[in-house]
Formats: sequence, structure tokens, C-alpha cells
Amino acid sequence: MAKTYRIAIVGCGGIANGKHMPSLSKLNNVEMVAFCDVVEERAVAAAEKYGAEGAKTYTDYTELLKDGSIDIVHVCTPNDSHANIAIAALEAGKHVMSEKPMAKTAADAKRMVEAAKRTGKKLTVGYNNRFRPDSQHLKKVCEDGELGEIYFAKAHAIRRRAVPTWGVFLDEEKQGGGPLIDIGTHALDLTLWMMNNYEPKAVLGTSYHKLSQKENAANAWGPWDPKKFTVEDSAFGMIVMKNGATIQLESSWALNTLDVDEAKCTLCGTEGGADMKGGLRINGEKHSRLFTSEVNLKSGGVAFYDGKSESDADLEMRMWIQAIDEDKDPVVTPEQAFVVSQLLEAIYESARTGQAVYFD
Repeated sequence: MAKTYRIAIVGCGGIANGKHMPSLSKLNNVEMVAFCDVVEERAVAAAEKYGAEGAKTYTDYTELLKDGSIDIVHVCTPNDSHANIAIAALEAGKHVMSEKPMAKTAADAKRMVEAAKRTGKKLTVGYNNRFRPDSQHLKKVCEDGELGEIYFAKAHAIRRRAVPTWGVFLDEEKQGGGPLIDIGTHALDLTLWMMNNYEPKAVLGTSYHKLSQKENAANAWGPWDPKKFTVEDSAFGMIVMKNGATIQLESSWALNTLDVDEAKCTLCGTEGGADMKGGLRINGEKHSRLFTSEVNLKSGGVAFYDGKSESDADLEMRMWIQAIDEDKDPVVTPEQAFVVSQLLEAIYESARTGQAVYFD
């Protein structure tokens, strides 16, 4: 008889309601049996909407973890609490999916990797942009060697004016940073994954507080409060890998530009190139002629499950549960996510000191 996995949700706010719980609810081999939030009403509301019969609610995750029947914990809390909750859950014998970034600091991310190894439980991080149709297709292109050796890449996470003004996004103490750790992390993860390169050599970074102090600024979610805007509004980095490859990372919530892209990458290899600007484009040369091809992602190549097309969030959750069920590595491994955290921290450190940061 197929196993039904019992899942607990820790943190019942925006990302839990926007991604985790709706997508998990579509799977027939899981049930959400426990919900925890520091605001009790949020946990109760989540249990009423998504909970299995008899689902329990908590305001203290340590109490939730005492339930030995729980198989999997999803950590959907602010960045500064990811590590402690995830490690406690792993040590309580649960598999863990933590929202991105892996942790507020690289040291905490390393502790999470070590806990997963020590306990033998699976750990993954919610880098959901890997599961988009364009990302899935481009990954196959890279794995097939169609681009050759990818030696230059750009990781794009640029918004013209879209500063998140709710929750703790502007709180450096809770988040560890601004757009770099919020959306830059997605672009960097995507780029490293495409390159299959996780060995950095050196990082040079800059960060800016140029637009954050503007009063009554134009913004997608209304003006921000400059007094509460304690994180950078933009950050940029140049990363050199041990094999000589170069990555340029750009991230901003507010920048005077019309060149807007988020969670996308540009790849340049010895045999061809690719970018995600206005769709997925592959470029190269054949028979002494240059070519550019646009991939039609609407016809075929879409992941199907029970006869229905899946969203990237649905695919992410299904493949995570499948990794547990089949005892294989998750699509996003903790070791990969740790390198992302190392690089983000190095960019912040370089920006603060004005010096390059060297690994090893």
C-alpha cells in the first residue's frame, strides 16, 4: 500500500498560502496535519482551509516537532529562523523543505547541511524557478552539451519599482539583506544550476542605498517608509569560479532602468548561448552563419501529471515528495543551496569592505 506522507507547515503566511499549501493539497499521497505560526489565527485559518481531519495548530514549533507521526516539515518563516527550525526538524526525524534563501548566513546554511548528513534525512530549499518550463528546457540543453563549456553568464534580478513593503522584507535583522538575498538568490541559483558549477574562487560586490530614502516613491505596492527601509535597494556582484568562468549578478527592487528581468539568466558557451529575455532563445552558428532560435514552450515538453498540466509550484512539490518516496536526491540539494548562500554573503562582505572576497 502506498505511503501517505504527513506534513507540517511552520509559518502560515504569504509563501505558505501562495505556494506550499495550495500545491501540496493537489497531491494524493500527502496530508497536512499540523500548522504552526506565531500568530495563532493564521495557523487556525490554514488548518481550516488545508488541514486533514484532526489537524492540529501550534504557536511553538518545538511542540509540533514532538509529534512522531509527522514525516515532513515545510519551513516558511523569515530568513533568520530557517536554520534553527530546519535543524530541529531534521534532528526530530523529519524531512525538511525550507524556503529560500537557505538561511540568513552561510554559517547557518552550513549547519543545515551538516544536520541533514548527520540525521540522514532529506533537506531541500524552495528555489522554485528551476521548475519553470523555460528553466527545465534550458537545463536539458545545457546537460546535452549544446552550449559547450559555459564560461560567462549573467544572473538577472532587476525590478524598476517593486519594493515589497509588507512583512519583514525591509528588516535587515530578520532578512539579512534586501533584493540580493530575496530575488538575487533565485537568479544566482538558476545560473549556477545551468552551469553545474559550484566552485567559486573570488567575489567582488557592491550594494547601494540610493533610492530607498526617497519619500512618496512610485512603487508597485505603494510608497515605502524610508525609516523602515534598512536593507539595500540594489546589489551587484562579479563572481569568478575556480575553472575561470565568470558570473555577473544584478539585483534590485528599485532601479532607474527599463531593462527589467527577474529570476532569469544569460549563458555564453563555447558552442552556443542562451537567454530568457522575452522567452527562451538559443543562439549559435551553423555552416558559417549565425542563428537565433526561439523555443516554443507552449507545444509539448510540458510536464503532465494525471492528465493535467502542472504549474512550476505544483511540479516543485511533486518532485520533492517523489524524491522522498523514491529515496533519491531532491532537485535542489542542500550542498547547492549552501554555495548560493556563501556567494550572497561574499557579495555583501565585499560591498561592506570594498575588497574582493577569496574562497579557500
